[in-house]
Amino acid sequence: MTILDESAIIKIFQKKLGNKKFISEDVEVFKIGKMKIIAKVDTFVQSTDMPPKMRMYDAARKSMIACISDFAAKGVKPQYGMISLNLPKTISHAKISDVSKGLKHASDEFNIRILGGDTNEGKEIVINVSIFGTTDKIVKRKGAKNKDVIFVTGPFGYTAAGLKILLGKKKGRKNFVKKAIKSVINPTPKLDFGIKNRKYMTSSMDSSDGLSTTLNEMANQSKCKFIINNIPTGKDLVEFAKSNKIKPNDLVFHGGEEYEFVFTTSKKHKSLIKKNAALLKTPIIEIGYVIKGKGVFIEKQEKFIPLRDLGWHHFRK
Repeated sequence: MTILDESAIIKIFQKKLGNKKFISEDVEVFKIGKMKIIAKVDTFVQSTDMPPKMRMYDAARKSMIACISDFAAKGVKPQYGMISLNLPKTISHAKISDVSKGLKHASDEFNIRILGGDTNEGKEIVINVSIFGTTDKIVKRKGAKNKDVIFVTGPFGYTAAGLKILLGKKKGRKNFVKKAIKSVINPTPKLDFGIKNRKYMTSSMDSSDGLSTTLNEMANQSKCKFIINNIPTGKDLVEFAKSNKIKPNDLVFHGGEEYEFVFTTSKKHKSLIKKNAALLKTPIIEIGYVIKGKGVFIEKQEKFIPLRDLGWHHFRK
């Protein structure tokens, strides 16, 4: 029996549903009259998305963060939500209470009105979140232009390290462990920054599937070459990687789960974007530039090393 990967499965559905011109994007866009509706759906599955020591409260909040992060990358304010829950019949009152509190926290945190949803019975906890908003435009994955600069909204690699620590596979210094685990358990998407700067961004994409995946997708859709000349991480991450005999770039580029976003902008808007980042207390890092060509490359000592897409893909062998 042939084992299908995620892209093959999606193509089958696209063909059967008659959507042959589908272009991958962070959110879905459709119109009702003249109003443009933005929609996003994401699924949190207990067995694959909930690491050891994560509370149900944090899991529920994170299930909403996954959708909100995509809205942040598109520069759109989320307004409404619907939630479907798959719950084992043995689930305790305490866990149900924690789930409701986590969802309430996220909806209050980002001012989202929950309209309703559905409940069902199953073998494990599954939280399916749909978020909706309205806008006149979104920042697409494609749109990067020659001579643009590339930014990310935060440092990378800490979630990959945190997951390894939670799984008991690696160890680190106390402060680093706390920081890395927090990045996994309690991510915060940069929604205000995305909304404020959307008109200055030429392209943008949520990074939760891994930085290498995000950069390759954006470069491919923009039909440009991305050059990375600044690795967006800290010395503590490099020290953790070295002490655990891991390549730092594997954590930074291929780990995923950051819920940050990558964006490109013209040089003329750099100073304004940096000013807005400072006002919103949003850490942004300039990591490279765009030129004519194709692919993604790391620039190191005048050499250009191809950066393959090795981020998270469901069903990958």
